[in-house]
Amino acid sequence: MRGEHIYLRAFNLQDAEAKLKLEKDNSDFFEKFSMTRYPDFYTLKVQQEMIETGNAQREEGREESFGIFKNEDDTLIGTITLFQIFRGPLQSAFLGYALDKSHNNKGYTTEAVKLIVDYAFQKLQLHRIEAGVMPHNNPSIRVLEKAGFHKEGIAKSNVKINGKWEDHQVLAIINPRDESDSF
Repeated sequence: MRGEHIYLRAFNLQDAEAKLKLEKDNSDFFEKFSMTRYPDFYTLKVQQEMIETGNAQREEGREESFGIFKNEDDTLIGTITLFQIFRGPLQSAFLGYALDKSHNNKGYTTEAVKLIVDYAFQKLQLHRIEAGVMPHNNPSIRVLEKAGFHKEGIAKSNVKINGKWEDHQVLAIINPRDESDSF
């Protein structure tokens, strides 16, 4: 999936070193908003295992995980994932993403979210995508709103981050082709 400034590509094992560098370079930044990461997370072996697991889950239809790469030089600058993909009557997924702190405020994350939403609605035929954001993470909330997500409410004590259960603002987007369906 290619946008104006970035493209999304599924990870392969050759990306493990770049992914490890991204995670290490941004560990303090990412850990403010992410689930607790254990020390072995920051090893090449674990990054390789995560890529293999993500690819296996793609094959099973349960997850779609991509790197966010800059068009101009193919540098890995972030990750974006549709996870817990549900089929049947739900046809939904959750969205998560992270962008290198040195590339924030340039529109890359908004572009990546728009690309993955189009992919989810057109190729995967999903009905709904949901994202949870800590209520004080205004930049991430703005990214989702610019991509068409709407606020739905607060999930109390939803995710354990840095040893503390944190509330999350729930945002979602509905496939526009499905909005006119009536039951």
